[in-house]
Amino acid sequence: MPRKKKFPKDVMRVLKETSRTFFIPINLLKKDLKQAVSTAYLVYRAIDEIEDHETIPNETKTTILLQLSELFKEPFTEAEYFEIIAPIQEQLPEVSVRLVDWLEACPETAQPILRETGSEMAYGMGKWAEKNWDVQTKEDLDDYTYYVAGIVGVFLSKIWDWSYGYDADFDLAIGFGRGLQAVNILRNEEEDMNERGVSFVPNGWTRADLFAYADKNLAKADAYIDTLTERSTILFCKLPLAFAHKSLAAMKEGREKMNRQEVEETVTEVQNEVDKQ
Repeated sequence: MPRKKKFPKDVMRVLKETSRTFFIPINLLKKDLKQAVSTAYLVYRAIDEIEDHETIPNETKTTILLQLSELFKEPFTEAEYFEIIAPIQEQLPEVSVRLVDWLEACPETAQPILRETGSEMAYGMGKWAEKNWDVQTKEDLDDYTYYVAGIVGVFLSKIWDWSYGYDADFDLAIGFGRGLQAVNILRNEEEDMNERGVSFVPNGWTRADLFAYADKNLAKADAYIDTLTERSTILFCKLPLAFAHKSLAAMKEGREKMNRQEVEETVTEVQNEVDKQ
């Protein structure tokens, strides 16, 4: 069987294994968007796995991520990709080793958008790995959250335009990504410090300040969704945003995260809400 014919099923399998949060909303997208967003998610997760890896030295991460940033600027082959990741390939998970598979499975006319974002993301992650994620100011936090999440909001907006025509407010789109990332930072604050020796909290900030930062960006995310017009796109954005709002509320109450029942109820609530619109 030719390699490409097995990609759609393989894409969804690996997606489900790597992200329970985004597997559900991606599955609800209309066909062309489902193909573009699922493959893009895996490409960006592949990069993220390099940045987050616990045993790869920061210097090596920076070198490889910056090389990948340049590689994404033009179409590239599996051989070129493997040459760059050769020093760390044995340490990487399947999603990272098969980055080129995911890129090739993306609809051809959407690939330039995917590569452009991948290049910028890899550059930003490489830059922050070099700094050992030393976030000292709000500006630092904004910069970091842009490269790891806000930029995804920009990518999604460009993909909505590619699919059905969409005039994006990129400030709101960036807020959408930043808001979700801020919730992740709050959830993983202790783990990041204990396991990686990294804090994404600016100097002088309390946890209350970080909650306020998340609230401000989630408000932009709410406003971003109000600009969307295509049903599956609205569903896609509303689900992770609803999870983020409820996770934030749980943490404010002193709970670590939502329970499974809350997750299932949220999916039903969002679907019913969108159906009524």
